[in-house]
Amino acid sequence: MNILITGGAGFIGGNFVYYMLNKYPQYNITVIDKLTYAGKLETLEPVIGKIKFIKADIADRAAVYELFEAERPDAVVNFAAESHVDRSIENPEVFLVTNVLGTQVLMDACRKYGTARFHQVSTDEVYGDLPLDRPDLFFTEETPLHTSSPYSASKAGADLLAQAYCRTYGLFVTISRCSNNYGPYQFPEKLIPLMIINALNDKPLPVYGKGVNVRDWLYVGDHCRAIDMILHKGRAGEVYNIGGHNERANIDIVKNILKLLGKPESLITYVADRKGHDMRYAIDPSKIHDELGWKPETCFDDGLAKTVNWYLENRSWWRGA
Repeated sequence: MNILITGGAGFIGGNFVYYMLNKYPQYNITVIDKLTYAGKLETLEPVIGKIKFIKADIADRAAVYELFEAERPDAVVNFAAESHVDRSIENPEVFLVTNVLGTQVLMDACRKYGTARFHQVSTDEVYGDLPLDRPDLFFTEETPLHTSSPYSASKAGADLLAQAYCRTYGLFVTISRCSNNYGPYQFPEKLIPLMIINALNDKPLPVYGKGVNVRDWLYVGDHCRAIDMILHKGRAGEVYNIGGHNERANIDIVKNILKLLGKPESLITYVADRKGHDMRYAIDPSKIHDELGWKPETCFDDGLAKTVNWYLENRSWWRGA
């Protein structure tokens, strides 16, 4: 099978490249990545001889069509996205171009060149948020879309477009919506790597508001397994929620990191809250468990310890980021 992985030099995409090479050594893997600030070719350096890498923008129709003409992928897994909420608030247009128009270009290429499968990697942020005082509530695949930021709106737009291409053109599309990922190769603007690196450098650890916002954390390796299952066994047009059942308040995450690194809590600095900051995310992953047999295997404490150790052992990867 020929697999095209977009955004494969980024965090989740890069981890998925490693996962697929390990599990399916007989597959041909092609990676396309624009190599923006968050895409690092160093992420793929250990396996660069085992894959084909193309530097290009998924919104560049000519470049994408040239790639499809040459490689004729059987399946596309679309990780390529602008994903940082704060950056989307400052510059929404970039998010619309990559996340919506880029997805359209990829699906048009699938139609033109006969690609059998298109998987759209999305986010639980398309559902908006849940109240802190209702721990009984969870996002399901039937939860209405209710976006809070330009980032989540762009991802919701891409999801709806993907479903439309499935219904209108018969393109075999699946969509996954995951909770917050963590693990190796995550760019330091995100919460966990930012806090790890700042703590290592004895710099202030900025926490929005009072740090009470809750996220459901998913170890990236568990996410990769879920996408693999959807890619090979998922049903056309379906959405699958992928959650870790690891809900934690942001401030508790920060304190856990400081404890693992032996650093003082005096490094915590509370800053002005993010505009439109969602309070709580929590996913019900029953559908993917019941239909495909997936469930998370990594408990949060173990995953966090592994992640902290990775950043300790791979300083050359994140220095200068």
